[in-house]
Amino acid sequence: MTSTEIQEKVKELVNNFNPETFIYDLLRAYGISKSSITRLQKGDFNLAKNEGEILYKKKLFFKEAEGDKLMALVEDISQDENLKHNPRFIITTNYQEIAAKDTRTGKNLHIPIADLPKNHSFFLPWAGQEVYEATNENEADRKASYRMAKLYDILIEENPNILENGVHDLNLFFSRLLFCFFAEDTDIFPVEGMFTNTLMQHTQKDGRDVNHFLDELFQVLNLKKTERKNVPAHLNQFPYVNGGLFKDKLSVPQFNKEARDILQESGELDWSHINPDIFGSMIQAVVNPDQRGNLGMHYTSVPNIMKVIKPLFLDELYDELENARGKSKKLRKLVERISKLKIFDPACGSGNFLIIAYKELRKLEIEIWQEILETEPQQSFIYSKIELTQFYGIEIDDFAHEIAKLSLWLAEHQMNKYFENQLELGKSNPILPLKASGNITCANATRIDWETVCPKQKGDEIYLLGNPPYLGSRNQKKEQKEEMKALFKKDYKSLDYVAAWFYKGANFVRGINAELAFVSTNSICQGDLVTKTWPRILKEGIEIGFAYQSFKWENNAKGNAGVIVIIVALRNSKTKQKMLFIDGIKKKVNHINAYLADAKEIFIKGRSSSLSNFPKLTFGNMPNDGGNLLLDTEQKKELISSFPKASNFIKRFVGARDFLNSIERYCLNIENSKLSLARKIPIIEKRLIKVEEKRKASSESSTRKLAEEPHSFYFFPHKNTESILIPRHSSERREYIPIGLFDESTIIADSALAIYDAEPWIFGVISSKMHMAWVRAIGGKLKTDYRYSAKICYNTFPFPTISKVRKAQIEENVFAVLEEREKHPEKTMAQLYDPDKMPAGLRQAHKDLDAAVERCYRLKPFENDTQRLEYLFKEYEKMVKENKGK
Repeated sequence: MTSTEIQEKVKELVNNFNPETFIYDLLRAYGISKSSITRLQKGDFNLAKNEGEILYKKKLFFKEAEGDKLMALVEDISQDENLKHNPRFIITTNYQEIAAKDTRTGKNLHIPIADLPKNHSFFLPWAGQEVYEATNENEADRKASYRMAKLYDILIEENPNILENGVHDLNLFFSRLLFCFFAEDTDIFPVEGMFTNTLMQHTQKDGRDVNHFLDELFQVLNLKKTERKNVPAHLNQFPYVNGGLFKDKLSVPQFNKEARDILQESGELDWSHINPDIFGSMIQAVVNPDQRGNLGMHYTSVPNIMKVIKPLFLDELYDELENARGKSKKLRKLVERISKLKIFDPACGSGNFLIIAYKELRKLEIEIWQEILETEPQQSFIYSKIELTQFYGIEIDDFAHEIAKLSLWLAEHQMNKYFENQLELGKSNPILPLKASGNITCANATRIDWETVCPKQKGDEIYLLGNPPYLGSRNQKKEQKEEMKALFKKDYKSLDYVAAWFYKGANFVRGINAELAFVSTNSICQGDLVTKTWPRILKEGIEIGFAYQSFKWENNAKGNAGVIVIIVALRNSKTKQKMLFIDGIKKKVNHINAYLADAKEIFIKGRSSSLSNFPKLTFGNMPNDGGNLLLDTEQKKELISSFPKASNFIKRFVGARDFLNSIERYCLNIENSKLSLARKIPIIEKRLIKVEEKRKASSESSTRKLAEEPHSFYFFPHKNTESILIPRHSSERREYIPIGLFDESTIIADSALAIYDAEPWIFGVISSKMHMAWVRAIGGKLKTDYRYSAKICYNTFPFPTISKVRKAQIEENVFAVLEEREKHPEKTMAQLYDPDKMPAGLRQAHKDLDAAVERCYRLKPFENDTQRLEYLFKEYEKMVKENKGK
């Protein structure tokens, strides 16, 4: 169950409050099975000796109370030395208020029972939720990471030649060290603190013999008891571990006193609270000193990983559980199914996705067994059928690869404990000797054949998932370019690196019972990259099964900056429902195209001219002048005050930022025929000389050549006509991109785009919701902000040929929009188009303009952007066919 579902059940408990069944209803709300609660009520599971008390092994101690000193009673019970069976919570109630203590965390709760729904998270450990508390506030995770980072630096300094033969030995050494710390706090080693205490007792304080101790211990941990000869007693007490972790002989680095002290400090931490799903990523920062500024930032949060695995396979499995409830045969079949799944992350890092997938499947298995026990109670023990060998990964970084294997071991041990805690008949096989830790291969995923890592066999059900590396074409190194060339053969230079994973993934799942879902930068589904990436992938029966449109991929670390991403799932074409996730809302759709829109598959190719015969859209005017041709308001006033004739050489200069924020700037605009007159004005002459000097110093030959014409702009498409200004970037929050309409006295800067010979009706069309729907779907983005371009957004926009009457109707609404803007001179364009502050009159004027533009397509109004896009894609396809050969 999710936290939200539990909260709803707790609300129901409060609304239908019954003192006689309260504690049983509370347990039931958190997913404790009916059969267990029945046996608790009958007394089979109640280990308490006094009337009015309930002691449920590892779950709770409950006692009815009178009066209002509930918390004092809880504290008294928690300190009772005779309290047995490790209850997680101690609870008392007078049936008006409830007081409770979490014996593991030490946290207390004392509230009216009516407030239980608001505080439902306190008892979430009953539902296993604590296993997934991935937060950088976990002291053990953070302190362990910092200790290991410091130790790593000391060992590098103390052992100058340690990296001569590569980093593998050092990486493996740290993996072994981390395992020993975890093992001594989680009952893997027979005595708590066994590793740290033995090390401290049998090594010198100056640390000079620590390496010898660890070398001997590591060898002993790889020997069965029967194989040990002449092993010192203090080492012989350690169990046989194996599993490959201690198999290979390695050179243990030399320690000093400070390094030994860090081992002691690390051993004093409580490693039982380590979260394998975040710990691996944090430990990765150990070997990357430049990443240590905030170790808590180096992991992917569980809620984000769940965005991938829930729709990929988990939701379907839970649906199958619901359909199988009460049907023992179907339930057992489901257990068998999940025990045969293969989960494969071809860019696994330190294993986050694999670990969460493993944990979630173990949780699901427990729920299935709880349901089976209700339909056919049995006395035999229950063992988990899910094995780490079902999990596969590829990771290029050796240390991350070692940590992924270690983290999976830790996760297995924690989930075994949880399995036994949740199922009275649940038993786990001994953790030692270690078994295989998942099939994690250290390799380059773009080069290796994925089938050699995760074999495809008849009857397999395989799910690929993960967060592959994103690298734009400009950020790829030479070897990465070579990898892309080897994979794609041609037209690869502008592709994002992540395209390699989608391409190889599509080839892997094609024709078999397999699906994938990868996190990616949103750029691969925007702009020109769509036509270069997706036709290679969405072919031969491969389709997008579900997708998340752009959102911030954040974790719980303080001060972290979320990356803007999408999630795209690929599968073989099937009738199964497709899902599109937009701003947290799940929507059933008929098709998802490469722009992640609910529309037909189509690829919009950039054009050099308008499909709809609109006037040319060009970059604004670029001075390339070192700022010497530009003037602010004060400089303009000063120039005209000193030399009134200078007003003949000044025009307003407007860029995107100026337009959006009501900033006034001006520029010198000097025609060739009037240059000699302009140069007679000293201030202008001085500025032109500076332009000349700046251009002469340029490394660009074209700029140096223009030094001969210092009064001229480097790029000057300006015409003395009406012009339209379109900002090249605009906030994604805006319903409309603010667009400007100017006369010939204004020069548009190159930070914006410009249309000359512009009729007002063109302003209306590109200001409309129809055009905005197009821009959102197929235009590029800067993070999530709109990035407007001529080739993709403007030239491809399909608009029908319309009559003069239609143009006049649109223009009438354009002037209404401009008039509404003028009614608010105190507001900037940014403020006017802020969706939370947009004046009602301006909003209505735009609404009327939208209607006038949409009537050019059809008389029936469009209800939403989905309908607009569906129509536009069809219109585009039709117009492209009509324009072929023209």
